[in-house]
Amino acid sequence: MGLQARPRPRVHRRPLGFALLPSVAGYGRSGPRQGRARDQRERPARRAVGSAAIGAAAYTRAVCGICGLVVLDGDGTPDRGQLSAMNDALVHRGPDSEGYLLDGPVGLAARRLSIIDIEGGDQPLSNEDETVHVVQNGEIYNYRELRGQLLEAGHRFSTRSDTEVLAHLYEQRGLDCLRELRGMFAIALWDARRGRLVLARDPFGIKPLYYAEVNGTLSFASELKALLRQPGFSREIDLTALQAFLAFNSIPGPYTAFTAARKLPPGHALIWEGGSPRLERFARPAPVPADAQRSGSGRELAAELLETLRDSVRAHLIADVPVGVLLSGGVDSSALAALAAMESGEPVRTFSIGFREESFNELSRARLVASRYGTDHHELVLEPDAAELLPELVGAFDEPFADSSAIPTFLVSRLAASQVKVALSGEGGDELFGGYYTYVADRLAPYAGPAATLARPLVERLPSSSGKVSFEYKAKRFVRAAGLPPLARHHGWKEIFSAEARAELVNPARRAEFDPVAFYEQRYGETEGADPLARLQDVDLGIYLVDDLLVKTDRASMANSLEARVPFLDNVVAEMALSLAPRHRVLGFSKKRLLRRAVAPLLPREIVHGKKQGFSIPLASWLRGELQPFARDVLSTETIERQGYLDAAAVQRLIDAHVQGRDDLSRQLWGLLSFTIWFDRYAREPAAA
Repeated sequence: MGLQARPRPRVHRRPLGFALLPSVAGYGRSGPRQGRARDQRERPARRAVGSAAIGAAAYTRAVCGICGLVVLDGDGTPDRGQLSAMNDALVHRGPDSEGYLLDGPVGLAARRLSIIDIEGGDQPLSNEDETVHVVQNGEIYNYRELRGQLLEAGHRFSTRSDTEVLAHLYEQRGLDCLRELRGMFAIALWDARRGRLVLARDPFGIKPLYYAEVNGTLSFASELKALLRQPGFSREIDLTALQAFLAFNSIPGPYTAFTAARKLPPGHALIWEGGSPRLERFARPAPVPADAQRSGSGRELAAELLETLRDSVRAHLIADVPVGVLLSGGVDSSALAALAAMESGEPVRTFSIGFREESFNELSRARLVASRYGTDHHELVLEPDAAELLPELVGAFDEPFADSSAIPTFLVSRLAASQVKVALSGEGGDELFGGYYTYVADRLAPYAGPAATLARPLVERLPSSSGKVSFEYKAKRFVRAAGLPPLARHHGWKEIFSAEARAELVNPARRAEFDPVAFYEQRYGETEGADPLARLQDVDLGIYLVDDLLVKTDRASMANSLEARVPFLDNVVAEMALSLAPRHRVLGFSKKRLLRRAVAPLLPREIVHGKKQGFSIPLASWLRGELQPFARDVLSTETIERQGYLDAAAVQRLIDAHVQGRDDLSRQLWGLLSFTIWFDRYAREPAAA
């Protein structure tokens, strides 16, 4: 069907129309106020417009989550009650079904969203003689190809599930099987014959996996909240993680908020065969050396990239249930919507978020794509009271997390979950293809650094703006960091609290050493020989993408029982992106050059050449206006002093400076709000969180 022949889109629009959370009064200065249980709260009726109503179905679907226990000395069997309690903590990721395996020293559990082989894919799944057992969170997109190879080798299957393929593939090829997987996954595999447990996480860290050792037992789970159910788990806050959070507004792996737990790094396997577990890396996506970058004209490479993206989207549409697209109006999500519409035999469902503040609103762009491809389009308009979603987000994220775009991500996921079980999302496009303003700044800094240093006193006097990534905001960031060495300035573009600010903010007894630049250097040092821009993109790919954007997308979608798939992080797309010369990514002020050229035939000119906006909320203006009472209540002197980690006077100075317009400190304040609410929910409450 040609573009002009496609049907007009069905557009469903609505404002929030209902209270997402209790009012500010629901949070007291001594912590959360007592009352009826959260899931028994009375809620106003939800407004339905067209077929976009958010009804009960959006809250009863399940998504995959896994957990397990291992008695490390091999003498004994895990407690079924503990395993069940951990699995119950993942109920929002299920249950279309739940399953358990207890075999010797190992216990596995899973909750499942039925997406492929709806009737027959309940986990754990095993090989023919039940010596290899697997639970998985995620999707293997090349499972049909692998299944065909295994059938030819004589394996027999009892289901059509991608998870069963993992059991047979491991039986056939051992640990090398991990290198053959195309998809997003967190896997737990028990090889009973060898007495070997394998935990594995996909190379980009799309799916999470946490682990801890408590009283001689190794526990692991898709979310940290499940580990909190294990008796004896220490809630001691990791002070290094706290410093990292204040620097980044998220906690980078392998750290977690608690000293007792760690994140399994992307592309790694944790292997236990008796004794102590060991970590092994099986995959590491990385930019090619500068002298091995792809040759060929821009036209040839653009055509190849478009076909590669088309293949990835085709693979990510595989499901036995409808698949939608989270459509922001930017290049990445618009390209996914276009390709999905071209591959689908029926109108694709698209979902978008908008704001009343014009500089933040991309709904008009999203509608252009929806109109061109005749999608079944759904929209939601956010108001400032949506920011009161923060306590609910804290419950979904388990640890301090302060990317404010989690709010629209959470709400667009809730909107999508009312219609579909799976949605495509555009994460990874900026890191792989060079989509951030910071990459332009990185390229300009060696030439403009001295002038920027001279101009800093004047630029610092510019009045603070509440606009979206305003000129004032970017100018101040640039002059503050342009004269620094490459890694230091790359961090400086997006730094939340500087080392000096952290020293002033954190109480002396709670301080720890953490150097963000040294943390970057660990990753940066692995790509010696690649071009400088590619190395900085790789730092973002392995830190910012993994521990901010993918955490946000996974938790926000899974909390609403929606599986988010990310076609840009497909193996074949990433392999091509990581081989490109710098001119195909960033040149002058032009970003994502090859990607824009590749998708230009599919998209309206306004999107291909439009200014990047991102997915942020009008936080600066909200915190100076409607949300100011909320912020002052949560960050009251009494609360900060009771918790004992931050300096109350320093916190109040930050609030005043922002409200009075002396500086835009919205990201800093959002981080403090996140930490303060998280502390009262997780750092001092019992394990039934």
